[in-house]
Amino acid sequence: MVQIKFTDIGEGMNEGEIIHYFVDVGDEVEVDQPLVELQTDKMVAEIPAPSAGKIKSIYYATGDIVTVGTVIMEIDTGKDAVITTKAEQQVLVDEGAASALDSQNSFRNPYNRILAAPYTRKIARELGIDIEQIKGSGPAGRVLEEDVYRFSNQSNACNDNQGESHTGIREDAEGTTIPFKGIRKQIATKVSHSLLTIPHVTHFDEVDVTNLNELRKTLKLSGDSISLAAFLVKATVICLKEHQLFNARLDEENEVIRLLTDYHMGIATNTEAGLLVPVIYDVDQKSIRTINKQMKELTIKAREGKLTAGDMKHGTFTVNNVGPLGGTGATPIINHPQTGIMTFYKTKRMPIVLDDDEIAIRSIMNISVSFDHRVIDGAQSIAFTNRFIELVENPNKLLLELI
Repeated sequence: MVQIKFTDIGEGMNEGEIIHYFVDVGDEVEVDQPLVELQTDKMVAEIPAPSAGKIKSIYYATGDIVTVGTVIMEIDTGKDAVITTKAEQQVLVDEGAASALDSQNSFRNPYNRILAAPYTRKIARELGIDIEQIKGSGPAGRVLEEDVYRFSNQSNACNDNQGESHTGIREDAEGTTIPFKGIRKQIATKVSHSLLTIPHVTHFDEVDVTNLNELRKTLKLSGDSISLAAFLVKATVICLKEHQLFNARLDEENEVIRLLTDYHMGIATNTEAGLLVPVIYDVDQKSIRTINKQMKELTIKAREGKLTAGDMKHGTFTVNNVGPLGGTGATPIINHPQTGIMTFYKTKRMPIVLDDDEIAIRSIMNISVSFDHRVIDGAQSIAFTNRFIELVENPNKLLLELI
């Protein structure tokens, strides 16, 4: 008999929601065949079968919350031994569970299951679509989210379910309701804990990005298209190295503030499932070009529901670029146990009085820094933002710090 358990697949994860079973009691399964899909606070993950056999028992229903170590189901393998090795309990995300290309680069699919991320399959189920009927446009025939929506529009597969959209919104006699579970519920738990634990203070300022935008235009003409956010992230990490309290942890139990030597930048990313924060590791050691590339890759993975636990761990500070959405100011909540979060807002063309009393039209961006007032004071926040403004407004000084 083999017990299928929910094991810890990421830092701090202790529970998950069962969102779909691929099998029923009595079904025969093969090794590595997907059994159940779970939603944690950071990703949708699958548990594959560690052994072949027959599903003997399923202990929880779809929608139930299970904690780490919980036995979800049992497989009768015809053997008396209970197999509970870590390898056999390991939870794999869709990317890891899927078979690779064979020697001729053609995909081998032993269970005749279409390749698709768990979140994409979740969308298909909510729209009442059999994902096996969809021709994928991704690598190796992978079905993407846009493929599901395109199929839905073409076949009108959701006509019989007008009260439900792909966002999970349902209409009933009492009005419209949105399920409060999964990532949305986990986000609520984390931000509530952070706000109740950390005394937040938010400092606002503005920065002239005109010169930096001119530098970006020059680089683009030479073939290097670098986002403004990549420069801002690099300027931020320089400030973190000079003002270490912003890259720290408050250890209340031992009554110390730990100044961290690693600089792992969390990139707050807006997705359909909710706000996710993938991490660029050792950002202080990376070029602006590399930062730009990794930011794009992580943003795409987040929006496609393909982030792994390794993409989300060990962040030491977080930046949040809401400028493309049009925001001009807010009071962001710190990603506990970090001590700060910096947010970049919309850039506007504005008349500015220069040092020689001349008026010029410049590109001005609002910024904010929310910080833990137990660790950082207002004067330190001002020094932090002043240094950031100096680097951004004088790109030559920013480049000088990179040498």
